[in-house]
Amino acid sequence: MFGIAIIFYLGVIFLMIASMWKIFEKAGEKGWKAIIPIYNLVVLLQIVGKPDWWIVFMLLVPIANIVFMIWTYNMLSKSFGKDEGFTVGLILLGIVFFPVLAFGDAEYQGPYGTPEAFQAYRKKLGQGQFDFDHSL
Repeated sequence: MFGIAIIFYLGVIFLMIASMWKIFEKAGEKGWKAIIPIYNLVVLLQIVGKPDWWIVFMLLVPIANIVFMIWTYNMLSKSFGKDEGFTVGLILLGIVFFPVLAFGDAEYQGPYGTPEAFQAYRKKLGQGQFDFDHSL
C-alpha cells in the first residue's frame, strides 16, 4: 500500500512540474526555469507582469504571501485569457487546472499585470480590448 502511495505522489509531482514547464514555454520562457526553486517564482512574476520585489512578500511576509499568490494566480489565468472562475480552480484544485492551462488550448495573451504591455501584445496579435478598458 505504501508503494502505491509513493508512486501516486511521484506521479502528481511529475504532472505539476510538466504543467509548469509547459506554461512557461507557452509564455515564451524556457521550460527548465520552472524547476528552479525561487527563480521559478521570479519568472512567474515576469510572465504575469509584476515586479521582482513581489518575491519578498511571497516568501517572507506571513498572510501577505497567501494574498500575493492568489493575486498572481489570478493574473496568470488572465494572461492566458481565462476568468476569475479559472483562478478559483487554480487555487482550490490546482492538480486539475494547471494541466488544463498547460496542455489545453489557452494561449498566452501578454502580461496581464502591466496594462500597457498587455494591450501592446494584444494589438500585435490583432485582438480586441480586455478588462483594462472597462470602467465601473
